[in-house]
Amino acid sequence: MILQGRPSSPAASLLRISRRRPAPVAGERCEMCAEPVGHEHAHVVNLDGRALMCTCRPCYLLFGEEGARQNYRAVPERYLSFEGTALDERTWDELQIPVGLAFLFRNSVQDRTIAFYPGPAGATESELPLDAWDTIVGSHPGLAVLRPDVEALLVRRTQDGQDCHLVPIDACYHLVGRLRTVWRGFDGGREAHEAMNAFFSDVQRRSRPADMAGAP
Repeated sequence: MILQGRPSSPAASLLRISRRRPAPVAGERCEMCAEPVGHEHAHVVNLDGRALMCTCRPCYLLFGEEGARQNYRAVPERYLSFEGTALDERTWDELQIPVGLAFLFRNSVQDRTIAFYPGPAGATESELPLDAWDTIVGSHPGLAVLRPDVEALLVRRTQDGQDCHLVPIDACYHLVGRLRTVWRGFDGGREAHEAMNAFFSDVQRRSRPADMAGAP
């Protein structure tokens, strides 16, 4: 190739190519339509892959219809708090969760309830016996309001009893990701417990009371 009467060097060719490239996209984008989204944005769940997808508000609203048969489902934004003990000592032991924190949700594709609990490697999955969730809901009918795939029952055992909340599923994954970065030893260590306390304080602030006798 001849450029202004002199051979073009490889470096000059690369420079021209780099100048023609579009500028890199700054910030996060909707994974549905590629529109920019802010730091605080909505999510939908891909039911087949159980993956969270970042979305803009219009795309989020497309998948918010209750009972719609779609491969994607919008993650609700409600927080509820449950009074009393949702999981008693016997039920907790049957779930075989070795730490005092777990979240449970209904997987509609597998048609079963799954529990996750945090650890140094992230979230550990535990498939519950098929009738375990039915037994829990039988004792506390108000828990039946959890929406499959997109809401979870988040439970933390404390010296005074339990903290028990219905939360969006993306909040649970946010907590797991945070704990993974600070977890030390078997029980997480001081920094992990401080992160849990801060998270539950925020959940409590967002929550409204739920009626354990039925749907709110």
